Amino acid sequence: MNDSSWGAPPPSAGQPGHSGYWNPPEQGYSSPLRAEVAPAPAGSVHEGGDASQTRRMPIVPDAPGGDQDDRDDRAAGRPSGSPASGNGPSEQQVGPVTPGRSSGRKKRAGRDLRAAIGVGLGLGAAVLASLFVYKPVFVGVIVVAVVVGLWELTSRLAEHKQIRAPLVPLAVGGAAMVVAGYVRGAEGAWVAAALTALAVLVWRMTEDPREYLRDVTAGVFAAFYVPFLATFVAMMLAADDGPWRVLTFLLLTVVSDTGAYAVGWRFGRHKLAPRISPGKTREGLLGAVALAMAVGALCMHFLIDGGIWWQGLLLGLAVAVSATLGDLGESMIKRDLGIKDMGTLLPGHGGIMDRLDSLLPTAPVVWLSMVLFVGAG
Repeated sequence: MNDSSWGAPPPSAGQPGHSGYWNPPEQGYSSPLRAEVAPAPAGSVHEGGDASQTRRMPIVPDAPGGDQDDRDDRAAGRPSGSPASGNGPSEQQVGPVTPGRSSGRKKRAGRDLRAAIGVGLGLGAAVLASLFVYKPVFVGVIVVAVVVGLWELTSRLAEHKQIRAPLVPLAVGGAAMVVAGYVRGAEGAWVAAALTALAVLVWRMTEDPREYLRDVTAGVFAAFYVPFLATFVAMMLAADDGPWRVLTFLLLTVVSDTGAYAVGWRFGRHKLAPRISPGKTREGLLGAVALAMAVGALCMHFLIDGGIWWQGLLLGLAVAVSATLGDLGESMIKRDLGIKDMGTLLPGHGGIMDRLDSLLPTAPVVWLSMVLFVGAG
């Protein structure tokens, strides 16, 4: 999920979210009130023969709430409209804005909400159709999501950190993990994961030995983070009532984020983790827990064979916590890389990994809870 999804107002100067977690302030930059040197009007040379004068430039207040670029600047620890963000004039152009004249800055609304809703509904329909029509088709959907997610993650690591995690063994091994988990259960998934890690080590040997340890460590991390966690969805699907277990898993993850957004947007005041994700609030987390527990009770009672409502309460609580931690985990990765989204494949959403961030760590939690409550099926 995105950092702004929990409805907290963006941090401003002097607030905890303005600590500059993404990028440190530019060298030598001390304040928006930085002194500027401007030529003096003709005939105003000072007694010492200096033909210039030093003056402070006036502050141009932001419009209430700020635009999307201002929010991005503040999240990155930069003054609103700083040159480093590409938003606003350069230092040489800073100056007073004449009333009635445009400052030359364009406001942008951020994400395209209409596109986001359309893409979300389309993905949901495709997932549900494959889930209930023919199980192996849904396994294919998981494989595609895993391979695209690995491509996004390894591409961003290469672009921003020069980390060369080998994609080919990760993609092949990731697909094998998902299929093995569906066909052979946890034992098959573990074997496929071990072979994937070995393939990453061997594949990277064919290239320059410099930074070998760094690259293979990132590769093993990627193998665990994306395909291995996704394998638990395939293992849920393998049960007799597998489609209903997967549907419960998807519903709880979605309503957890929905509850966090709705409550955080309306009542959010206290930041949950300002240095990681400034938009998330403690009130939003409580909303996520409350809605996920309510829907969990309904799902366990009506959708899961042998399920009891109180088990759904515990399941909803666990999902709200794991989904939040997953969201924060990917936010931490994106902060380290200095990016807003992992990709641009899904209009209004970002990339596949931006949709999987809450789902991946929640999958093993739901799988284990189902096994403990109603058995492996």
